[in-house]
Amino acid sequence: MFDLTALELSAAIKAGKYGVAEVTAAYIEKIEKTGKQLNAFTAVLKEQALARAKEVQALIDSGKGSNGSPLSPLAGVPIALKDNISTFGIETTCASKMLRGYKPVFNATAAERLEQAGVILIGKLNMDEFAMGSSSETGVFGVVVNPWDVSRTTGGSSGGSAAAVAAGLVPLTLGSDTGGSIRQPCSFCGITGIKPTYGAVSRHGLIACASSLDQIGPMTGNIDESAALLSIISGKDNFDGTCILEKPFEFTGEARSKINGVKIGLPCNYLKIVEEDIKTAILAAAKEFEAAGAVIEEFEMPLMDYAVPAYYTIACAEGSSNLSRFDGLKYGHRSTDAKTLSEVYRLSRAEGFGMEVKRRLMLGSFVLASENYDAYYKKAMQARTLIKDAYINLFKKYDIILSPVAPTTAFKLGEADPLKIYTGGIFNVPVNLAGLPAVSLPCGFDNQGLPIGLQLVGKTFSEAKLIEVAQVYQGCTKHHTIKPKGIVL
Repeated sequence: MFDLTALELSAAIKAGKYGVAEVTAAYIEKIEKTGKQLNAFTAVLKEQALARAKEVQALIDSGKGSNGSPLSPLAGVPIALKDNISTFGIETTCASKMLRGYKPVFNATAAERLEQAGVILIGKLNMDEFAMGSSSETGVFGVVVNPWDVSRTTGGSSGGSAAAVAAGLVPLTLGSDTGGSIRQPCSFCGITGIKPTYGAVSRHGLIACASSLDQIGPMTGNIDESAALLSIISGKDNFDGTCILEKPFEFTGEARSKINGVKIGLPCNYLKIVEEDIKTAILAAAKEFEAAGAVIEEFEMPLMDYAVPAYYTIACAEGSSNLSRFDGLKYGHRSTDAKTLSEVYRLSRAEGFGMEVKRRLMLGSFVLASENYDAYYKKAMQARTLIKDAYINLFKKYDIILSPVAPTTAFKLGEADPLKIYTGGIFNVPVNLAGLPAVSLPCGFDNQGLPIGLQLVGKTFSEAKLIEVAQVYQGCTKHHTIKPKGIVL
């Protein structure tokens, strides 16, 4: 069963080849035997998952979903969620001491829709603390390691989600993307993921990092699985006023081999700052798209120098505002050494937050201070508008923009300083600033055998076009079928 895709596995369950409980138990056993080597999971939900498997099996046997609707194409398949997605009665920590022991009294909308679709939640996944990081090294549960090379990072902040899929510990995961946190781990771990348009997937129950940038999205083994998962979690939600997609995405899943006439722009200035192996892989991918009928044209990406500073100014400001609620009083970690109100605030936050979170909160508080607001935050918001406008103009000329996901492949654990990590998001953060959809796909390997990812970016709510083009690419290449070997079964 481990060799089947998630869609094939669900079809096999519906055909009676496997039972839901059998599949669920097999994946849990695999996690228990090999998962500790990766440190991808913060919790494995064995009892809850097996109990839910029996309920879903009954639905599959009846041929109808929980509300009488047709069965989901992923019904019966196990999934794990990044540990910043709220799950009713299940500890949700954001990999932070600040939230150890916190059990939400509700499901995130995305988690609720997965349950309604008959997908089996089997665990919560490790991450950078409060999604603030790009290496999955900052969380209280420890470092997530890359299944391709245990001395290297998975990327972040959705590192546990990427490692679990790449190692075959679970067929499907959800991550969140604030500035590349789905796409960069997908690239480093050789899997596929989608950062949806801002407003396509509800953020209700996603513990906020930066509210105007965050989006939940699928991380899977191939683009068809990601499309199926996105169709389940997308669509309007009354609990999230920013979720404006009226109906869930519907993807046909029809295999195509040609994308005749699709205009793809390739930013030539991006290729000047990447490792040579990545440049070679991206240009080879461009040739594949061209052979499939696309028109490839190089162009100079505008405002490249402004994206990273604008992003971190805005993201840290919003993070500082969002995390101000964790004060040691209402919920979250409270210092036992505090004797006065000011000590409760100071000591609880000093003990509860890790170093990277503190760094970003301090930066966010600085740029929001009255004497600095105009010079930093306001300027960053103006730059954000210019970046949005630049994309609007680009999409008058191109259907899709093709780029690398990151300037490097997976770097060594403990080696990247904060500035290097921040600038490493240069190809990703503009997409979040503009609220656009993007797909990350494996497109090759470097000379050390580490995965390389490409990124396809489209205009708002163009997920169907991105998926169509991604399907054509994965249909004529085999990069997504190659799995890491050595440390997992």
